[in-house]
Amino acid sequence: MKSDKVKDKNKQQRKSFKKIAVIFPGIGYHTDKPLLYYGKKLAAGLGYEIQEVPYKGFKSGIKGDAARMKEAFELALAQTEEMLAQIQWDQAEDILFISKSIGTVVAAAYADRHGLTGVRHIYFTPLKETFLYPAGDSAIVFHGTADPWAEDQDIEEGCSRLGLPLILVPDSNHSLETGNVLRDLDNLQEVMAKVDSWIRG
Repeated sequence: MKSDKVKDKNKQQRKSFKKIAVIFPGIGYHTDKPLLYYGKKLAAGLGYEIQEVPYKGFKSGIKGDAARMKEAFELALAQTEEMLAQIQWDQAEDILFISKSIGTVVAAAYADRHGLTGVRHIYFTPLKETFLYPAGDSAIVFHGTADPWAEDQDIEEGCSRLGLPLILVPDSNHSLETGNVLRDLDNLQEVMAKVDSWIRG
């Protein structure tokens, strides 16, 4: 009798959505920062249920340290698995992953691990490792040409190999910012207009 109640509770905890957008943050770039904040607002406005995966617990000094980057990726992926365990992916008609930096690697790896071939990705400032995984149904990539975390050539080659559209933001860093506030606002508006158009298909 008790086991039946546990099964019923587990069934109730399962979450089913027709349209779902999962937000994968970066290291230090949480979901209330511009790219992810406006990205999820656009998705919500288009009828997607929003699910954030606020993983945490990263060590410092990750940039340029392959071992720590791998450790951070594995930590974020493990936390993501736990936070999304109740999602019934087979019930979703439209799956959208919006990700930033290391979150792009986590999103790509998670989709690959779970066989989510129909997922669509928005990759904000991906890392080279992102392109080790297939991009599901489709993806769009945004990269700053002054990004110290990713070389232009690596991103261009990854996009070319997987056949992904690449949007370059000139002179911008890992947050797609140049340091000129007005220029950054213009760039952000252009980026979000492309995101909106791409989500709508």
